[in-house]
Amino acid sequence: MGGQDRLRDYHGKRDFDRTREPRGTGAAPGREPRFVVQIHDARRMHFDFRLQVGEVLKSWSVPKGPSADPREKRLAVPTEDHPLEYEEFEGVIPRGEYGGGTVIVWDHGTYEPLSHDRRGRPVDFADSLARGHATFRLRGSKLHGEYALTRFRDGDDGGEEAWLLVRAAKGGAGGRGAPDPRRARSARSGRTLAQVAAEGEGPPWGLSGGQGRR
Repeated sequence: MGGQDRLRDYHGKRDFDRTREPRGTGAAPGREPRFVVQIHDARRMHFDFRLQVGEVLKSWSVPKGPSADPREKRLAVPTEDHPLEYEEFEGVIPRGEYGGGTVIVWDHGTYEPLSHDRRGRPVDFADSLARGHATFRLRGSKLHGEYALTRFRDGDDGGEEAWLLVRAAKGGAGGRGAPDPRRARSARSGRTLAQVAAEGEGPPWGLSGGQGRR
């Protein structure tokens, strides 16, 4: 299935005459797959965790945000695929639109797929996700190290599909939990949610600023 076909749900939920979210122009994937973590102050505050898989960003809503502490298992609920350009989106989605609220890019970077079979042979990353378990190493400005996404409820019984996002334990050392979303700063512009909201829609998506802090 092509990238535009995989974006059918994304396009169907949005009025691009009102929202400044990117339509998706079929941007070519880079040499290394990308990831982005956005903080989204919508009806409920949450983090959006997105991994580039082929020509789209596979996406999960993570209510409490990703944690660098291996002891903390984070619920991750799948959402629709997003275009690659969404990695750069930061601004305000108008009230009344799907996902209306303020968005900042909390972290972004590249990742290395690590999925393998029982014999240690590499497994295609998209296939590993389809099977319900994928491991990867993040190389972001804030998140680093090995993580895993594991599906624990498939939704076949009419319920909501659900996954766990967990940081791999290395040497038993704990890490930092997720930040306070209202104090967190963008990795692109250094702004907080409140600052972006106060500026209305903020700069057009894709406009970069200085590196932010946690």
